[in-house]
Amino acid sequence: MKINELLIKDAMIMDLAATDKAGAIDEMVQKLYDIGRITDQKVFKDGILAREAQTSTGLGDGIAMPHAKNAAVKEATVLFAKSKNGLDYQALDGQPTYLFFMIAAPEGANQTHLEALAALSRLLIDPDFVAKLKNAQTPTEVQQLFQTAEAAKEAEETAANTETTASDQPFVVAVTACPTGIAHTYMAEDALKKQAKAMGVTIKVETNGSEGIKNRLTAEDIAKASGVIVAADKKVEMNRFDGKPLVNRPVSDGIRKPEELINEAVSGKAPIFHGDGSSATTAGEESAEGTIGQRIYKDLMNGVSHMLPFVVAGGIMIAISFMIDNFMGVPQDQLSNLGSFNEPAAWFNQIGSAAFGFMLPVLAGFIASSIADRPGLVVGFAAGALASSGGAGFLGALIGGFLAGYVIIFLKKLFSNLPKSLEGIKAILFYPFFGLLITGFLMLLINIPMSAINSALNDFLNSLGGANAAVLGALLAAMMAADLGGPINKAAYVFGTATLATTVAEGGSIVMAAVMAGGMVPPLAIFLATRLFKNKFDKEQQDAGLTNIIMGLSFVTEGAIPFAASDPLRAIPSFMIGSAVTGGFVGALSIRLMAPHGGIFVIPLVSNPLVYLLVIALGAVISGVIFGLLKKPLTSK
Repeated sequence: MKINELLIKDAMIMDLAATDKAGAIDEMVQKLYDIGRITDQKVFKDGILAREAQTSTGLGDGIAMPHAKNAAVKEATVLFAKSKNGLDYQALDGQPTYLFFMIAAPEGANQTHLEALAALSRLLIDPDFVAKLKNAQTPTEVQQLFQTAEAAKEAEETAANTETTASDQPFVVAVTACPTGIAHTYMAEDALKKQAKAMGVTIKVETNGSEGIKNRLTAEDIAKASGVIVAADKKVEMNRFDGKPLVNRPVSDGIRKPEELINEAVSGKAPIFHGDGSSATTAGEESAEGTIGQRIYKDLMNGVSHMLPFVVAGGIMIAISFMIDNFMGVPQDQLSNLGSFNEPAAWFNQIGSAAFGFMLPVLAGFIASSIADRPGLVVGFAAGALASSGGAGFLGALIGGFLAGYVIIFLKKLFSNLPKSLEGIKAILFYPFFGLLITGFLMLLINIPMSAINSALNDFLNSLGGANAAVLGALLAAMMAADLGGPINKAAYVFGTATLATTVAEGGSIVMAAVMAGGMVPPLAIFLATRLFKNKFDKEQQDAGLTNIIMGLSFVTEGAIPFAASDPLRAIPSFMIGSAVTGGFVGALSIRLMAPHGGIFVIPLVSNPLVYLLVIALGAVISGVIFGLLKKPLTSK
C-alpha cells in the first residue's frame, strides 16, 4: 500500500481556520467525520486527547502528528492540514506549527496500513521535503510530492542495503517505541539512522510499533555494540541489555536530539544497565530506567490502574444494595444489616463485595508485577490479601506490593547462578515459594504498625466535621483540578477510593464526595466560560465547550485538558479555585458518597443530592467566570 492511498484528497485542509491547538484538533476530527472515515467524533477525539496528554505530538520544525487507533475509525486515513500563519500546538520546540498529519487507524489495522504509516513518518524527517509541503497549494500537489519522495526513499534504502560498513566505525544499537506505535516510533528510527550516518557511526534500530517488533536486535548485535539507546515511551524488553552502557530517553528525544543520544551512547559515559530492576548510577543522575521517582510512580500506577475497575464496579453494586434496602425499608434494630437485609439487596451486596474484595490484592499484585514481572504477581496478591485480613488496609497493601516486588528482585539475584538444569523451576517453584515465605512473614510484622495507622486514619476520617472536613475537602478537590488526570489528580482520586472500604457503614465517604465534586468542576467551568464569554473563544472552542457539559456531569475531568493545555496559566488556577470551594462545602456539610465514580449517574448514592449538585454548580460558576475574565479576547487575523 502506498502513502497516497491513505493520504486522500478529500481528507485535506489546505488552510486551517483554527488558531489554537484545541480548535485545530476539533476541525480535523470534524473533517474526518464529514468524509465518513470515522463513525464517532467523541470516541476518536478522546483517543487523540489521551495521546496528547502523554506528550505533545507537536514534534517541532512546524510539524504535528496527532494520532489515535480505536473503534471509531472505519478506514485507515491520514488527514493533511496546513495553517498558513501557524498556530501554537505546544510543540516540543515551542515554535508555531504549520503542517498537521492526523492519523486515524482502525483497531484491526492490517500490516500494509501500518507500513504505509511508518513510511509517512520517515519522510517527514527530511527538511527539504517539509519545506516543499509548506509551499504546496493544492491536494494534487501534496500527493505528487509524496509520490516523488516515496520513490526516492525506496531507491535510497535499496542502495543502502548494498553498502559495506567500515569495521572501525563505532557500533550502537537502539530501540524506539511510542504508546500507539504509529508515528513517533518510526520518526525516531529514521532520525537516529540519518544522524548516525552523518557521524560515521553504524547503528541498528529495533522498532516496537503497532506492526510488531521489526529489525529485532540479536544477542550478537547487543554484545558487539559499544552502547545502547532506548528512545521509548512504553515498556520494552530491557534485561537483554544487562551490563551495557544504556541511554534511556523519551521517544521525542530520538526525533529531536539524535546526535546527543548517539554521542552519549558511544562516549562510554552512559550509566551501566543492570537487569532485574536495578541500575548503577551516580547520585543525581537518571538511571538507565529513569529516576527512582519515575520508577515508583510507574509501578504504583500499574497497581492503581488494575485496581480501579474492581473498586468502581464493586463499589457501585454495594451502593445499590444500600439504596434497595432504604427503598424497601429496614427495621431500626436491623440497621447494622443495611445493604443485605432484604434479599434483592443481599444479591447486589454479595456480588459487589466479591469484586470489591479484590481491591487490595490486585493493587499489591500489579505493583509487584510491574517491579519484578510475572514472578511478582502471586507474591503481591498474597501481600495484599494479608494486608486486607490483617487490618493494614490500603496503605498496608501499597507497602506489601513494593515489598513483594523487591523480594522477587532479591531472589532473582540470589538464584542467578543456579545450574541451567534448574532454570525451568525457578519461576514456578523457587520464586513463588521463597517469595511468599519471606514476604508473608514480613507482612505479618508490618501489619501490626500499619493496622494501628490505618485505624487511626479511619477514625480521623470518620470523625471529620466542620472546619477540618472543609479544609481536607478543599485540598483534595483542588488536587483533582491541578493537573486534570495527571499524578496529582490520580493521588487525590486513589486516596478517595481508599476511604470507601471503611466508610460504607456510615453511608459513604466525605472524602470521595469531595474528590468527585472537585473533578466535575473544570469541564463544567469550560462549558460556562464558553457560553458567558463568547468573544474570547472561537467557534471550535465554543463547540468543544458544549461537549464538556457531558464530560463534567459524567466526572470526566480530562475534558478540560485541551483548554488547560492551550492556556495553563489562566485555566489551571481558575479550575483549582472553583474546585476548592466546592470540595470545602462538601466537607463542611458532611456530604457522603458511596460510589467511586459515575458523576450525576450515581447522584442517588449521595447523602444530600440536591445540595451536592448546588455546590458543584457554584464551583463551576466561580471557575468559569474567573477563567473567562482572565482570558484575553480573540484577535482577528
